[in-house]
Amino acid sequence: MPINDRPFRWRSIAAPALGPTLLFTIGEGAILPLIPALALRVGADIPVAGVVAAMLLVGVLLGDIPAGWIVGRLGERTAMLGAAAIAGLGIGIALLASNPLVLGLGMTVLGIAAAVFGLARHALLTSVVPAAYRARALSTLGGTFRLGLFIGPFAAAALVASTGDVVSTLWFALLMCGLVALSLLVLPDPERILHHRSTPAGGGVSPAGVFRTIAQRRGVLARLGAAALGAVRQVILPLWAVSIGLGAAQTALVIGLAGGVDVALFYLGGWLMDRFGRLYTAVPSMIGLGLGLIGLAFSALAVDPVPWFVAVAVWLSLANGIGAGILMTMGSDLAGRTNPAPFLGAWRFVMDSGSAGAPLALAGITALGGIAVASGVFGVVGLIGAGMLAHYIPRQLPRGE
Repeated sequence: MPINDRPFRWRSIAAPALGPTLLFTIGEGAILPLIPALALRVGADIPVAGVVAAMLLVGVLLGDIPAGWIVGRLGERTAMLGAAAIAGLGIGIALLASNPLVLGLGMTVLGIAAAVFGLARHALLTSVVPAAYRARALSTLGGTFRLGLFIGPFAAAALVASTGDVVSTLWFALLMCGLVALSLLVLPDPERILHHRSTPAGGGVSPAGVFRTIAQRRGVLARLGAAALGAVRQVILPLWAVSIGLGAAQTALVIGLAGGVDVALFYLGGWLMDRFGRLYTAVPSMIGLGLGLIGLAFSALAVDPVPWFVAVAVWLSLANGIGAGILMTMGSDLAGRTNPAPFLGAWRFVMDSGSAGAPLALAGITALGGIAVASGVFGVVGLIGAGMLAHYIPRQLPRGE
């Protein structure tokens, strides 16, 4: 359907657009920092725990392939209801897991659900938000994810401290899936408020179309894909905590506190992007991530590594927070407002390929050389990525978008 020409009012859709997203990511955020602990519980060592943690991101990658088609066929709200159900299935598999393989399967299913959920919101905001406000809107969406990832670990820490069992976080996440479904049924549907569908009626881009779009626009996708390093942070911090002997509750607490920095900075990052251009948040964010990972590697030499771990976790969140929403914003800039799903499906697939591949490479390097070597390697990769973004963003987004 044509894009609605009436003046855009963010307040009319803020609660229904962001509320279910917040609930979903609170549940996800409760699980993320404790995946290595869950993996150790079922017999994994640290490298295998890294692979299990990365399987959630692999699931996101797999889910990106049909996500645009699913949203186009079913509509945003129905797709999100289905994603909540699939997430519940993944958590149920994890609850029944008795070995790392089954736990990894559960995390993969959860990642597939997260991909569908995320694309549904991204495509809607890309289509309806005017370009002048796009970065702030998408940074707010990114900030909502960060808020969930901030609240979730605190809930996990409280649960583990009170029950003494890390599995209690899975039950909490399952409860959040139910609340997501309830909120989608009770809150107004943003598509109906705006008289808009995220993709044309009759279906969105097919799964095969994702790969066609990648082939057609492979240049820009490869050049700007360097911004996808942030996922390494989500995997390496819990692994590092396990390697220095932090308990599950302490790990969740530290990562939750660091996540508060992400939440505090998301709107500033969006304002900077809208005011000065995408370059001025993307490059500093990548430099900060690279330096933080290098600093984490050197902290292995410290007599007491815990304070260093806390400091680096906060630093990485600071760098990541400045870049809140940068991937979604650049994808929306390149996709355009009319039928953005084909490009966004390809964009998210390529970005999530990096997000999924990097933690798997992290696990491999950790197995070969140790976690400190892996952290240092990815720190250098981050600095190289910052240079690539500084070179290519002005050429690919010449109007400062």
